[in-house]
Amino acid sequence: MTQPTRRPMARFFWLWAAVWLFYMAGPVAEAWQRPQLWERVAGLAVALAFCVVYLLSFVAARSATKRTGTYLRMPEAFVRLGVMLALTVALTLIAGESGLTALVYVGVIAVFTLPPPYAWSVVGGSALTAFVLPRVVPGWDRGIDLTFAVMVAALAVWGVTRVVQRNAQLAEAREEITELAIAAERNRFARDLHDLLGHSLTVVSVKSELAGRLVRLAPERAEAELEDIQRLVREALADVRAAVSGYREMSLATELVSARSALDAAGIEAEVPLTGDAADPGRQELFAWVVREGVTNVVRHSEAKHCWITVGRDWVEVTDDGRGPTTAAGVGHGLKGLRERLDAAGCSLSVGHRDGGGFTLRAAAA
Repeated sequence: MTQPTRRPMARFFWLWAAVWLFYMAGPVAEAWQRPQLWERVAGLAVALAFCVVYLLSFVAARSATKRTGTYLRMPEAFVRLGVMLALTVALTLIAGESGLTALVYVGVIAVFTLPPPYAWSVVGGSALTAFVLPRVVPGWDRGIDLTFAVMVAALAVWGVTRVVQRNAQLAEAREEITELAIAAERNRFARDLHDLLGHSLTVVSVKSELAGRLVRLAPERAEAELEDIQRLVREALADVRAAVSGYREMSLATELVSARSALDAAGIEAEVPLTGDAADPGRQELFAWVVREGVTNVVRHSEAKHCWITVGRDWVEVTDDGRGPTTAAGVGHGLKGLRERLDAAGCSLSVGHRDGGGFTLRAAAA
């Protein structure tokens, strides 16, 4: 909501809160008709002070309810109510029975500023006072109507207060949900960047070392490796740009080709399917992440001589004959993020040693 919109609403609220003070016209008229000048002046001053305290208390209570969804602080609320009760007593002594009209406003402010047990105690006391006093003070006869007014006004404001508090709590919940969504998106983006760059930079590092060794031994092979490095860097940059844009899609076929190239560059004999057509089309992108993470770990940590990648309709497996990752490497952000991704898609991830030595990374539909 923009600032220009808020100002008219604030002015309207002041008008809405003040219009109910029309019912204070009775006590003001009674005070003005007192025979003594000091009574008239004191009565008008007390009525005016009561109206000001009521309005200020109403505004403060409304602000606290909208801002925090709770009531005013107890000391402040009791002080405001104490002042209003004192002014009510003074107004009643000066204006007579009509001064009890102020009890309606006392009940309203009690409901708006105090927790229910305290608020309804004040409302009950105000209603009881409005009912009893006219029956014990000679000449007073309006107790039943005023008692009803106290209760109805308190119930009406109680309903309004509940709505305002629920709205404040709902706004707070929406803010919390938004913060959680932002945190989840940040984690997802960090995980995707790790998966993208971790694999690409590992392959670039391996190919760079290979090109350095081949510069003198086989210049043509070294030149081919350097061209491949340039291609990988361009692809990694494109992946990062696509990830930032939110439109990146993983291809199982592309990852299998990349896996074969990375394993060959690392000197690891690879058995890799030519295509990923055996996998369920709905799971190919998910399995592409598994292949990427598995091959990255094989190249980076396994010291393997052979690597096998097999793909089924609802599973994919990356196996090597090396020593496997160390504990620190094997439970890093890559596998943690991959496990979260698979869990979200209803798949399971198993990581462990294979029979006869080596390491296996397997993902399968649950």
